[in-house]
Amino acid sequence: MAIDPEKLFALRFPEIRHAYTWRDSILYALGTGYGIDPMDERQLRFVDETKLQAAPTMANVLAYPGFWMRDLDTGIDWVKVVHGEHAMRLHRPLAPEGEVVGRTRIVDIVDKGPGKGALVYAERQISDGSTGERIATLLQTVFCRGDGGFGGKSEAPRTPHPIPDRAPDQTVDMPTHSQMALVYRLSGDFNLLHSDPAIARKAGYERPILHGLATYGVIGHGLMAALCDYAPERVVALEGRFSAPVFPGETISIDIWREKPGQALFRSRIAARNAVVFNNGSFEYTA
Repeated sequence: MAIDPEKLFALRFPEIRHAYTWRDSILYALGTGYGIDPMDERQLRFVDETKLQAAPTMANVLAYPGFWMRDLDTGIDWVKVVHGEHAMRLHRPLAPEGEVVGRTRIVDIVDKGPGKGALVYAERQISDGSTGERIATLLQTVFCRGDGGFGGKSEAPRTPHPIPDRAPDQTVDMPTHSQMALVYRLSGDFNLLHSDPAIARKAGYERPILHGLATYGVIGHGLMAALCDYAPERVVALEGRFSAPVFPGETISIDIWREKPGQALFRSRIAARNAVVFNNGSFEYTA
């Protein structure tokens, strides 16, 4: 079955109402590296219920519609999809507990051509369950490797942020731990690729890999630490492209270029194997 753009644009996603508690906020923070230094008081604010703050990137696991490419009638060859790009914009800080509503829709589809795949852009709005106030807007780019050539548009509407051709202004090293994927999966992504060594080997990896959005959360953690002094209310937006997997236990090095007040460009890599894992990144924050 091929992608039918009209059918995909008309796809109805179920509205998701999601109540979460302080335990969920702490579990997410532990799954993205907060508390990895248990003597760092700034990190402990995200894992101690007596003074709890929510990690900004936790918006990505709230009111999540699940593996909709497989669960809904999309026409997408879901076995061959990968998470290509991800963008998050916060309209207000996340509360450490509460109830939210998530509404997802397809906002764009790009046909890269026969044998080249397709890009599907899915937007999710997260709102306060009581007031309806908008909390976050998330944009997921799904690279559908097996679905090109259906006759859609051929030019992508989004261009990547260029990385400056000079040395970074700062590099932040963010360690991950060997159990990180096993902890992060408890925030809702139970794909066995991240927990079962046999499944990982069948997919071509030597061992289970870290979830893409866990990598995203670790990067968001590092950028908030470097540019916002661990103040989550200063984080505005984060976006970029996934380019290679991370293995739990590796250290993610984030190269940062301060372009103008309130915005930095960045690239994330695993120095030990010379691999760029998240590229063309942009981070916005209040100065």
